[in-house]
Amino acid sequence: MPLRTPVPVLPGQLPGQERPAAHPDTLPRPAPPVVEPDVPERPGSAGEHVLQDERGSTARADRFYGDQMRDRLLPRMIEFIGRMEMAFVATSDGHGECDSSLRAGPPGFVQVIDAFTLAYPEYRGNGVYASLGNLVENPHIGLLMVDFTESLIGLHVNGRARIMDDDAFRGAFPEHAKDGTGGRRAERWVVVEVEEAYIHCRKHIPRMERVTERRAWGTDDPARKGGDFFGAKGTPRRAPRPRRRFPSTTHLGAGASRTLRRRPDSR
Repeated sequence: MPLRTPVPVLPGQLPGQERPAAHPDTLPRPAPPVVEPDVPERPGSAGEHVLQDERGSTARADRFYGDQMRDRLLPRMIEFIGRMEMAFVATSDGHGECDSSLRAGPPGFVQVIDAFTLAYPEYRGNGVYASLGNLVENPHIGLLMVDFTESLIGLHVNGRARIMDDDAFRGAFPEHAKDGTGGRRAERWVVVEVEEAYIHCRKHIPRMERVTERRAWGTDDPARKGGDFFGAKGTPRRAPRPRRRFPSTTHLGAGASRTLRRRPDSR
């Protein structure tokens, strides 16, 4: 007696129930997926867009976005980064409290891994870890590199950062783990996934002259590090002052403020 070919069980059909007599072509079929139109996301924040609309600069801003803002490092950007000796670093914590700092080193201390990734070293400092601490809470980072002596131009790089110990970085990117001046070895690295890269115009960048100077790289001598240059030591850490609340939209018109409040999900 020939074996019976098993009949597949349909969704919602219990084992042993008869298969519906309908022709297979008449069985319900899943609806085709809805194809969303491919509309590129407009760069910038909700606040930028509100002010652009309010001030009538939307077309000018879109022209800048389209002409100058890219999601990667272009060849001339990579060359520019390779000769930079300083970078301004902007971070904020999970509440949006901001901090800015300076990182410096020999030309090329900021390492370009590829067109979408760069990294810079973190050496032993004052032990506060203000920038790294912010990145633990909030990975968003902004870098600004400025050429004050030759091109008189700046480069913004914004993205998401992760912190890697030096050993892990050397294992992942051995060709990029260079020791700093004086044989210093980084304690860790900040690896940045590039999301935006764009020019900072030269209109207000002052021209400076490079001078030869001996640097005390890696020193722990307080005097060589600047000591108490601003006379903070011995003064009260806090002083009474009037408390004022400045909402982030104080400088905007009422219409703009309402627009921002309606868009809490905007980046």
